[in-house]
Amino acid sequence: MRIFTIIILLGLFIFPKAQGQNDQVFAQDVAIVHGKTQNLPEKSIDKIMLQEGKPVILISGEWMSYDGNIWEKYKGKIKEGTTTNYPLPADTKKILSSVEYDEGIVLGCENGLFISDKSKKKFLPLYPQDENYSWNPTYVGALAVDTQGNLWVGMQEGVGKFDGENWKLFTGQEGLPYHNFTCAAAGPDGEVWFGTKKGAIRVKDNYFYYRASRRWLPDDCVNGIVVDEKGTAWIATQKGVSQINTTAMTYEEKADYFINQVEERHNRIGFICQSDLTKQFDITSSRLDISDNDGLYTAMYGSSMAYRYALTGDKKARELAVRSFYACKWLVDITHEPGFPARVIIPIDWRDPVNEQYNQEYNKRHQKTDPFWKDIYPRFPESKDGKYRWKCDTSSDELAGHYFYYGIFYDLVAETEQEKADVRKVVADITDHLIRHGFCLVDYDGKPTRWANFQPEYFNSVWGWEQRGLNSMMMLSFLNVASHVTGDPKYEEVAKMLRDKHDYHINSMHAKEFFPPGNAVPWDNNLCLMSFYGLINYEKDPELQIMYRNALENAWLHISKQKNAFWDGLYGALANSFTEKIETGYFEGKELFSENPLFADAALKQFGKSSMDTKYIEETLQRIPLDLIGYPVDNSHRLDVVMDPTPGQASGMGWRTDSYALPIDERGHVRLDRDAFAIIYSEGNGYAEHEGTFYLLPYYLALYHQLIEK
Repeated sequence: MRIFTIIILLGLFIFPKAQGQNDQVFAQDVAIVHGKTQNLPEKSIDKIMLQEGKPVILISGEWMSYDGNIWEKYKGKIKEGTTTNYPLPADTKKILSSVEYDEGIVLGCENGLFISDKSKKKFLPLYPQDENYSWNPTYVGALAVDTQGNLWVGMQEGVGKFDGENWKLFTGQEGLPYHNFTCAAAGPDGEVWFGTKKGAIRVKDNYFYYRASRRWLPDDCVNGIVVDEKGTAWIATQKGVSQINTTAMTYEEKADYFINQVEERHNRIGFICQSDLTKQFDITSSRLDISDNDGLYTAMYGSSMAYRYALTGDKKARELAVRSFYACKWLVDITHEPGFPARVIIPIDWRDPVNEQYNQEYNKRHQKTDPFWKDIYPRFPESKDGKYRWKCDTSSDELAGHYFYYGIFYDLVAETEQEKADVRKVVADITDHLIRHGFCLVDYDGKPTRWANFQPEYFNSVWGWEQRGLNSMMMLSFLNVASHVTGDPKYEEVAKMLRDKHDYHINSMHAKEFFPPGNAVPWDNNLCLMSFYGLINYEKDPELQIMYRNALENAWLHISKQKNAFWDGLYGALANSFTEKIETGYFEGKELFSENPLFADAALKQFGKSSMDTKYIEETLQRIPLDLIGYPVDNSHRLDVVMDPTPGQASGMGWRTDSYALPIDERGHVRLDRDAFAIIYSEGNGYAEHEGTFYLLPYYLALYHQLIEK
């Protein structure tokens, strides 16, 4: 883990700074889990304290200190303080915690909270009470006094804050994640840390930050916490020590860090995706991997660099955007016929026997539980030159990524005539393939792929009806992008045919499925909003603009509380664009919806303003961890979580008591297309690190569309 620490501290300054960088400073928490690299055995830490400002621990009966690099036997004399036998009432049970307060002593016991007079000989019970609660405390396991003189109490009932006269009490309803307290420690600027049997909690300005799971701690059972003068929390657990630093960072510094992370560990011959970790939780064991969606993830990274280039003129950003475009184009150029994009390209000598993994026996077996699984072999055909393999059975996810990026690249990056011509060609190739094959991707076996089916007949079938709304909208979006990029009128003619004969625009009004839960999958949120971006931005008809804005709101409201900065950014960009059209008179003087003219006025009034609070974009961008390893996270025990009561919903879905998803640094997913309401989640069980596009795309998208301040 020491190498990871060095990367965090130094990696911020490797990539050249963008011009006109965002100077807003925020607090970034970074955890360093101490283990064998620091000469620390994975054993229970019985005690932790500060000696001359440095952490010292008691482990297996031996005191050890940390010198900034490793833990070693402590050679000094331990100053533990004194203990006193306090004259408590006869029925008082075991003392669990104590702290000096207001010239006296406060004691936390199994059956109460007690405060002494200044003589420290007479104790009286304390009964916390505010406008919401009145408690007789039990199992008072944590006491601390903050730098502002407030007494903090962790008890079975919740947390209490006492200013000497009044109490403020917190339960799950007020944001407290957990109880079962074991310890507490004060930090700088009024901060307080609590240890519990399931994680640590940092309290700042009455807000609770939950630090649990292997992302933050070697084990969730906390035995002790100390906070040094720099504000670093040293947390002793049943399996070692965690060091949590809070450092000042700007958005641009964070972006530079993630660009370095992508370029160092997530660039495979121009394609961007997650990396394998051969050793769990250890990024020094990283090796390049492949995904099902190299085109989508590369397009997302390229889009982030395109926005960065448009904002800053940074030449490196342009270089990366161009590289990403030609990687996506290569996926199209390598396959069996023009316009069919591969999922993945790998060298012929790739380390894994990919076709053996997806043999025909596997396909038949897989179809027993997934009847739509395609039986095609080989799944990775050879390229014509024999140097590569490419993965087939391409999905609508891939198409959404390609079209999303091609429009952005064409508008913001393509400068030379060759670049513009190459964009026009690849967009025309894919779109012509879809039209030529009746609006679906056709694989090298002559049959449609499993998911990329946009045919009218499919939408009216028993197995395609639930995809009718999303896929109709996506097909119209693809045609709008093609019309914009190529300038060829035939694509608008095809779109008109799909609207007039098959009501694709009407289907698009319900582009997001809400129920049953099995149809409301999170990656469809991704495809939906990414496709709306091309559909609405390039639409010229004012009636369709109004219809699509209605559809956008209908889709976004279902996902508006997930705190997904990418989805929020897409919605905010499109909603604000619609508002600007209204304010500049775009819809005035036009005869709209002649069958019912009142619809236009009502829609313009209803959807004239964005319904989004951009503070959640800022919160998520600031709190995205620098460590994008996919850790197992289980939040099912939390007091501040309401479980989803939707009929038919799978277990393990829920949200905070404020109705929004848990903060991003307390969830398990590190991909842009995951469900934030998943309370129990693991993105690779610690054996994968995901690419920094998770931060870069929503950041530069939001900055470009002025959704966050510089």
